[in-house]
Amino acid sequence: MPASSSARLNGRTLIVILLGLVLQLTACGGGSGSAPTVANAPNSPNANTGGDSGDDTDNDAGEEESTPVNLAWSEPYQRDEEYPNTVNLPQQLITMRDGIRLAATVTLPADENGNAIDGPFPVIATFTGYNQALGAIGAADPALVKRGYAYIIVDLRGTGAAEGSWQAFSQIDQDDIGELLEYIKVQPWSNGSIGMNGASYMGITGLLAGAQEDPAVKAIFAIVPMGDAYRDIVFTGGQINAGFIPLWVTLVTGLGIIPTPAGLDNGEPGYYLTTLLQHLQGALTEFQVPVVAGALIGDENKYDTEFWRIRSPLEQIDKITAPTFVVGGLNDIFQRGEPLIYEGLKDHTTAKLLIGPWEHLDGSSGAGLPADGVPALGPIRLAWFDQYLKGMDTGAGDFPPVTQYYTGEERFVTAADWPHPDAQAETFYLHGQPGAPLFGRISHSAPTTSKQTSLLQTPVNGLCSASASQWTAGVLGLILPPCSAQDNVANLLEAVYTSEPLEEDMAINGPITGQIWASTTALDTNVTVRVSVVGDNGIARPLTHGIQMASMSAFDASRSRFMNGKLIQPWHPFTAESKRTITPLTAFRADVEVFPTSALIKAGEKLRISVGTSDLPHGLSPIPDLLTSLLGAMTIYSAPAMPSRVNIPLVPTSAL
Repeated sequence: MPASSSARLNGRTLIVILLGLVLQLTACGGGSGSAPTVANAPNSPNANTGGDSGDDTDNDAGEEESTPVNLAWSEPYQRDEEYPNTVNLPQQLITMRDGIRLAATVTLPADENGNAIDGPFPVIATFTGYNQALGAIGAADPALVKRGYAYIIVDLRGTGAAEGSWQAFSQIDQDDIGELLEYIKVQPWSNGSIGMNGASYMGITGLLAGAQEDPAVKAIFAIVPMGDAYRDIVFTGGQINAGFIPLWVTLVTGLGIIPTPAGLDNGEPGYYLTTLLQHLQGALTEFQVPVVAGALIGDENKYDTEFWRIRSPLEQIDKITAPTFVVGGLNDIFQRGEPLIYEGLKDHTTAKLLIGPWEHLDGSSGAGLPADGVPALGPIRLAWFDQYLKGMDTGAGDFPPVTQYYTGEERFVTAADWPHPDAQAETFYLHGQPGAPLFGRISHSAPTTSKQTSLLQTPVNGLCSASASQWTAGVLGLILPPCSAQDNVANLLEAVYTSEPLEEDMAINGPITGQIWASTTALDTNVTVRVSVVGDNGIARPLTHGIQMASMSAFDASRSRFMNGKLIQPWHPFTAESKRTITPLTAFRADVEVFPTSALIKAGEKLRISVGTSDLPHGLSPIPDLLTSLLGAMTIYSAPAMPSRVNIPLVPTSAL
């Protein structure tokens, strides 16, 4: 996503402005009645639908003695520039194994007259899908080049000025990445040491480059990267992401048809027309249109198939041995995966995690830094590459393992691990109230009587919410700013449960699980869970949320996360075999993964949990599944045998 860039030709100013706008678009009633029949055990043995005695298993391992770690940020790292200037070499085409050529620009240190300095240098690489010729996204960082690095940016297959059709992180792309690493190592400007750098798309390709197991990749700086293609973004909870994904596909496709000077640089006047036709043919017949249309009609890739797994860095996380710095955001589109990437790396390589109060675009630049002793991303990145590419002692290995922003406290806090080592899960039960069918209360005590709350299954709720802003990379938040700051409008079509004012501060850190007992009059339903904070003014300030299709809610306990015996992060297989049959008026329990957060709820404020049936545009059912859930009503239960509840990891405020 956006990065600083050198000045471009005036003729491109309008394109850059328009591109910036495109980026901001980018990737009821209640009642009570008789209790229904409780279903027999569904397809998964872990679904626990015949009564409720707590969580399904306790996977807690014994606690080990922790080694003391540095939890303080030092002064921002800095060093003088080595060279006064930078220069771009003529754009070049790199031929892949099948003859397809990828377009690359190399930026080198230069003297005061703009003449390239003879190398070799350690190389910073960015592999992009956003047309590097425009220079607006992922451009070479002159601050790094002037400090003795060569910088190469490559348009991947089917994007920008590269030939072929777009493959979006497929095995073909990953094979191309392996060949690009081999190419870089033998260039005269390269000393054979490579650092991967970039945000979003470029952060993902940086991780995939690390998974090539090429020892030349010695450092990775991945900003707002995806971990799990299916669960993080495309089909969260089994739902199509109707916000970011269409915008992202449009962005990449559009940038691939903007004219670039590649043909002129390489003496091929017909190059642009040829690549344009290849890009359009690929979009129509190979990737973009077939994938989007397939998602809408619910083809086989509505499940977690190899198509998504091959595109997920978490599936290859054990192969990444290069020291890796991960930047994430509390409201990023990859909010779920970023801490999981850190977790997957920390035991076999040096890994650091920085999470700020960001949506996707602000996270790409580390907006608001420096703050609370945390440096800006530029000095952090320079220290990272100087340490691991140049062998300088910058202290990068001693950066705090985890740095997270706490909403409510409004500051960054460091920790030895994620989730916080002192976190303990607590259960908050949802209680219905007589005479107020859509408004209930939250308590630590399990229900002793039976209450029910019913909602219409509306597929369009959530358009005015923080979730809508998050899952359109901030665009709906720009159009309707009040919506992104509160959940009150979305709560109008949800069952709302609110605690009494807290007697003392409460700190949340980590993923959350909503274990919601419900039934539906239809053949399926979505179950959403929002977590927010209510102040004296009655505004529900959003913290995080989750969505889950009921028929896809069976989870695998062996891959799920438990904390002191409580489920805080279910892992749903999302396969055809794990799909459950939802019978009308028959109770089921949906274990909803609510994405991780870090927040402080202050004494006197209230915790709010709201349960609903949709969160558009974050999730929209494929058409066949949507038809099974229309014209239905969902009933939420609070009963001794069916205690709807939410498990939240809490940290002693003294630990902050």
